[in-house]
Amino acid sequence: MKIELNKELNKRSIEEFARVMLEDVAEDNIKYNIIEKENRISVKVFSQNLNKETEFQYEKLGEKIEDQELTMSKIALLKLYNKKYPWGSLMGVRPTKVLRRLLINGCTYGEARNILKNFYLVSDEKIDLMEVVVKKELELLDKEHINMYIGIPFCPTKCKYCSFASYEINGGVGKFYADFVETLLKEIEIIGKFLKTYNKKISSLYFGGGTPSTLTEIDLERVLQKLRENIDLSEVKEFTFEAGREDSLNIKKLEIMKKYGVDRISLNPQSFNVETLKRVNRRFDRDNFDLIYKKAKDLEFIINMDFIIGLPKETTEEILYTIEEIKKYDIDNLTIHSLSFKRASNLFKESQEREEIDRALIEKHINNIVHEKKLYPYYMYRQKNIIEWGENIGYSKLGKESIFNIEMIEENQNTMALGGGGISKIVVEERKGIDYIERYVNPKDPALYIKELEKRCEEKIALFNKYK
Repeated sequence: MKIELNKELNKRSIEEFARVMLEDVAEDNIKYNIIEKENRISVKVFSQNLNKETEFQYEKLGEKIEDQELTMSKIALLKLYNKKYPWGSLMGVRPTKVLRRLLINGCTYGEARNILKNFYLVSDEKIDLMEVVVKKELELLDKEHINMYIGIPFCPTKCKYCSFASYEINGGVGKFYADFVETLLKEIEIIGKFLKTYNKKISSLYFGGGTPSTLTEIDLERVLQKLRENIDLSEVKEFTFEAGREDSLNIKKLEIMKKYGVDRISLNPQSFNVETLKRVNRRFDRDNFDLIYKKAKDLEFIINMDFIIGLPKETTEEILYTIEEIKKYDIDNLTIHSLSFKRASNLFKESQEREEIDRALIEKHINNIVHEKKLYPYYMYRQKNIIEWGENIGYSKLGKESIFNIEMIEENQNTMALGGGGISKIVVEERKGIDYIERYVNPKDPALYIKELEKRCEEKIALFNKYK
């Protein structure tokens, strides 16, 4: 798409928006005429292919909108091509941030709804979802603390849809496992020493990956014990361990987690259809899963389960079977993901043909199940290339919401990240509703993580001290 602007705007940003939101549009020559009139902005956009001009006018919204002329230039393209999506022009991962910014800058919920609907073109249904989620988030967001993430970049097998830092424990990179654990123990000591001088304490702690429960029983206890000995957890409100795969779990590991204060775990089938899971290189033993679930309930863990809608060749009927099976489990949290073809995943390299599924029927059944189990939306996010323009939603029993999930999605707290692929973040408020975020990424490659530990810790600590 060739774009001609009468004002200096970020043309590359408009091109990326067009690539994602207008993927079926042939090459076109687009001409913009952007005019500022007193308290209004007018964006006229002309398509050579369509031989058509569309105008989008809106009042100046000031601090409520970041770079309004650029945003309107993108929205005008949707109007020009008559494209209508449930999420309107919101292409970003965190649509709730848009609503929170409007509220921070003085909008009532009614005024914010009007802007979301008439400016951003979001549907009423999605605005309703945003409102429910944001109201819950505002009860729990906390700038006075930080969170901690610990990444274990090993898995029993590599799921085809996965783009996270993860290596098969029995593959070539698995030879670094033992040294990785020793290096993580050192990092816990180094960062623990620094945090004793830091001005904020940890409110949530999360083991992710990979599959953290790939750790052996001995190493799991060593890591958790080292954590308890070196990190001040006196103000931690939740301690989550993503024990997502039953093929990495046993009863002894659950008992070790409980011994050291883990109070939340994720057991993530993704689907209850074994053939579907085989297609994505994921092993699943339903009997062992049920055994682990029962023990986790006996140990009084808060339990989350994750499921993915749109896995390869999975039909509507198979998805509905999985949803029906959820009824058998008394879970505290339920996370529903819509499949996204991520460039770093093996699935992206294969055919991206998608099974025709009845999304409306599936969502109806999901709504029935969460209503029956008294689960309420409390966080959500989206991704580019997500199947059928859906979203990922976390549901929870009241009082069982994951603080870590909320803080990470909203990018509200500083994050201290350890282990393979962990992304530390410093969040600095620049102005109302706009934050400056600086990140520091640990190597996801275990060999590099081992080699560069001391240098990386020094640089990460320097980042935290810079904004102390």
